[in-house]
Amino acid sequence: MTTQLETVTKPKGYVTNSNLTLFAVATALFPRVLIPLKIPSVINFLHFAMIPLACGSTLLNSRSKDPKQVALSKQLLGGLFFFLIVVFASALLNDAGVVNAVLSYLLLAEPFILILTIVSLPMAPDNYERFRTWILQCAMINLIFAYVQKYVFRLDRLIGLEDNVKGIFIGQGAGHVIGGSVAMTFAVYYFVTAKSKPFWFRVAIVLACFNHLIISDTKQVLLSFIAAYVLLYLINVKDIRKTLMYLVLGVIAGSAFLWAIYNIEYLEPYTVWIRPEIYGPDGEATRLKFATFRIAVGHYHSPLNWLLGLGPGHTVGRLGGWMLYAYWNLLGPLGATMHIASAEVWMAVGASWLGDQSSLFSPLFGWAGIWGDLGILGIAAYFYLAFIVWQKVCVIDLSKYLMLTVFVFGLIFSQLEEPGYTLFVATMIGLGWQDYQNNVRNKLAQQ
Repeated sequence: MTTQLETVTKPKGYVTNSNLTLFAVATALFPRVLIPLKIPSVINFLHFAMIPLACGSTLLNSRSKDPKQVALSKQLLGGLFFFLIVVFASALLNDAGVVNAVLSYLLLAEPFILILTIVSLPMAPDNYERFRTWILQCAMINLIFAYVQKYVFRLDRLIGLEDNVKGIFIGQGAGHVIGGSVAMTFAVYYFVTAKSKPFWFRVAIVLACFNHLIISDTKQVLLSFIAAYVLLYLINVKDIRKTLMYLVLGVIAGSAFLWAIYNIEYLEPYTVWIRPEIYGPDGEATRLKFATFRIAVGHYHSPLNWLLGLGPGHTVGRLGGWMLYAYWNLLGPLGATMHIASAEVWMAVGASWLGDQSSLFSPLFGWAGIWGDLGILGIAAYFYLAFIVWQKVCVIDLSKYLMLTVFVFGLIFSQLEEPGYTLFVATMIGLGWQDYQNNVRNKLAQQ
């Protein structure tokens, strides 16, 4: 049995769907680099149009006859449609603006739309390598930008200190976290997949990316990647004895790390979390982290709010927590709406002495944002999409690991709705699926 990908000669000037998809991803990664060049800030919204456009073009031109691929596309489309219904139902219940609903939907659904696009692209091995190389070059540019900001421009000496080391996410409030997240995703993906490169070179890339975390003081990124690895291991556990052995090794490694952060100046920033007294049921960290849940419930006006939340953009998601304030001159005239709950959560942050210590303590985190804006149904619809991707697209452990890092980040800050990060991870997951399919086709061709 053999499976071949169609190759069709295109007229001159024709833009392939893979190129359109690459451009769409670039519109999420690089707009902050262009704004200092006097490009209008509306360019930050370009990816909201380009990702659906690339997806629509790919699906309309798809000639796939693979029943599994067709079934996967239909499942993802069904999940995206269900999520769309939930978002607009929440907007209708809470009198949220249409622009709120559209932006909230795209912020959360874009990664799934991109995954749908990539798995629907016909990628022969050479097209796959070109796509992969381009994405990895984007990640390398982010790393280079961070090093230039630290060691050439010395931005860490200005107001904001290490938070100014943002990579390509210049001028973005949490740009240093997003830049560090992209760097570590790149490090893990490259180390595992670049098997043709020397081992020492892959280790050097990992160390360079780890140093990116240090110079940008994004310790929560390392925490997320460690937690995701533990989760992946527990999910895959089969040998109890081996699990106990790794548990002992983990305790030893954790103890060594604990000693290091108190005795090595380079790792001193990690001590900010080692304060047991703030984590109790009535501890300051606990009260601040879960402030959104107390505040949002206080504004419920119907039992339906438990199912559909306070409305898209009305609590602490990326939209309600930041975007509406930053782009009100643009979004206000389009009918955008705000809710007092967002301001009250920010007031809780300002009133706490932990509010400016670390994003680990922030009440403005991804899962709180989805629950606050869209309620239980919003969480369920999002998890349904994630379940499809986990079951059907994450066909290798690397993809599952990267997906788990996103979910852990959702407990810390707003990365679930940071397009520069989520679309980069979605691309890595989609490429993992394409690589797996190419390997399957090669094996079938050899039979």
